[in-house]
Amino acid sequence: MNGLKLTIRNNKEKTIVQVGPYAIGKDFVIIAGPCSVENEKQTLETARIVQAAGANLLRGGAFKPRTSPYSFQGLGLKALKILQKAKKETGLPIVSEVLDPRDVGWMGDYVDVFQIGARNMQNFSLLKEVGKTKHPVILKRGMHSTLQEWLWCAEYILNEGNPNVILCERGIRTFERYCRNTLDITAVPAIKEISHLPVIVDPSHASGRASLISSLSLAAVAAGADGLLIEVHYHPEEALCDREQALSPQQFSELTPKIKLLRNFMEGIL
Repeated sequence: MNGLKLTIRNNKEKTIVQVGPYAIGKDFVIIAGPCSVENEKQTLETARIVQAAGANLLRGGAFKPRTSPYSFQGLGLKALKILQKAKKETGLPIVSEVLDPRDVGWMGDYVDVFQIGARNMQNFSLLKEVGKTKHPVILKRGMHSTLQEWLWCAEYILNEGNPNVILCERGIRTFERYCRNTLDITAVPAIKEISHLPVIVDPSHASGRASLISSLSLAAVAAGADGLLIEVHYHPEEALCDREQALSPQQFSELTPKIKLLRNFMEGIL
């Protein structure tokens, strides 16, 4: 990987990112919750559901970068306050997407982990700003990006002094139209071969179909992923954002034991 200095494995030990009680890169984590925070009832009920089913962190969008300017854009600060209430009740650390460099400073008071979405992977001003913090950052792979381009973006964060970067494979854009994107499962072992950073998988955006999330989640575990980022909604049919890819409480509760069983099996044979 030409020119990369900080993200390349070489002789560096594997990076462990501490989020609350979880050491990501050592502990396998399940991050779950709604695509977007719609109201207090929806968020708190979903938080209780995912916690009871075995999730380790709660995800919820306060600001939503949507293809259409007429789609639901998120509740902003109101959503972050609701997420804080959910954390107080469940104890789950909060993951939420930041869109604007100007929001990094104050959003850090509400979230435990910044998420950089696929559309912002190469927003270098934003990468530099989160790099000036010590907050853990989930950096999603851009939908048209190579592994080297992805690592270069991680390099921007590390170069500002923040070592707490978690890479997230969320599917890339191909000629296939059955799925929303195409999960590049090869990226998981490839990143582990060339980089010391932990890597998780988002099967929800990779497929865009709730029916495929279980299979893709298990494939990610088998490939060696350090965690999963899964969309769950207490009533998927009512979701304001990405309802087709949101798991129901029952679907999520049926999936998590399979994930943990396979993870334990993989640890036993590796």
